[in-house]
Amino acid sequence: MTSEESFAQSFALADPIPGWLTRDQARVLDAAARQVPDAGTVVEIGTHHGRSTVVLARALPEGARLVAVDPFPDDWRYGAAGTEAACRANLERAGVTGRVDLRVTTSRAARERWSGPADLVYVDGKHDVASLVDDLRWSRFLPAGGTVLVHDAFSSLGVTVGLLGVLAGSRRLRYVDRTGSLARLEVARPTAADRLRPLREVPWWLRNLVVKVLLRLRLRPVAAALGHHDTADPF
Repeated sequence: MTSEESFAQSFALADPIPGWLTRDQARVLDAAARQVPDAGTVVEIGTHHGRSTVVLARALPEGARLVAVDPFPDDWRYGAAGTEAACRANLERAGVTGRVDLRVTTSRAARERWSGPADLVYVDGKHDVASLVDDLRWSRFLPAGGTVLVHDAFSSLGVTVGLLGVLAGSRRLRYVDRTGSLARLEVARPTAADRLRPLREVPWWLRNLVVKVLLRLRLRPVAAALGHHDTADPF
């Protein structure tokens, strides 16, 4: 089976699961997970119903593992009662339970108890500035050249402000590119050009903020004129 055929099967399993990961973004996760070494480790921050978890887990090489971290809070808008049970059922249905170490805790608590390296970090946790900045501290467990993927970049206000702040001052994270709102960072000393690169995404981000306002005002035709044809926020 080719990697493309394997990905198609993975996304067919993941697509019915609620979430905001697009097919193109799932392809990026799939490709990144395939690069993890045998017996390597992927850390996912923010599991929700398991849409991205299924994609990551199915792409891992034999012997590698995915540590999925989510507190599943009842009082947060995306953590309604029953989310953890739904997530576990989705992982079971996709046949990846044996590859996933699901940790029901916060990102910070999991990180404080962490020992050993990681090979890939995927961040899709709480979308406020402080949480995003804290989640990016997982990058210290990655080797040089390691990858951090951040969802809802240049879409969410909190994620974007936090990301821009970290990249402006970081000496070991550089911005590479994005697929929709999925940003790819690399553990490497940034050059001056690297520091300027995320600023080129600001116009797209401002457009997304305008679209969000239009959707809340129920002005979908105006949002469509800006190229957004979905009822959900840009992601």
